[in-house]
Amino acid sequence: MVILSGTVVILNGFSSAWYIYFFRFILLLSSIIPISLRVNLDLGKIYYSYGISKDDAIEGTIPRNSTIPEELGRIQYLLSDKTGTLTKNDMIFKKLALEYSTFTSDLRSDIEKILETN
Repeated sequence: MVILSGTVVILNGFSSAWYIYFFRFILLLSSIIPISLRVNLDLGKIYYSYGISKDDAIEGTIPRNSTIPEELGRIQYLLSDKTGTLTKNDMIFKKLALEYSTFTSDLRSDIEKILETN
């Protein structure tokens, strides 16, 4: 961006206020790069959604929007004890909180039934 702005100022010729033109071109060109990056990211999301819909391993999947790949890997909290000194390397299921429902260890059989049917 800076090199391109410098090139435009050099090709325009060093007039009396060349530094103003230099910063003006930097400002004009700085808005172009993030827009193209955003378009590139959106095209990538659409490609991933298409890949999910055509995947043979997960038949019947219909992505309804392009934010599906982002939401698939979203984890809000992951608590772990790296050394195992507190938990003795034994993790116990306490609670599973999803967007619209919460499951505790008392409802473990319900979770297993849902997983078996799906």
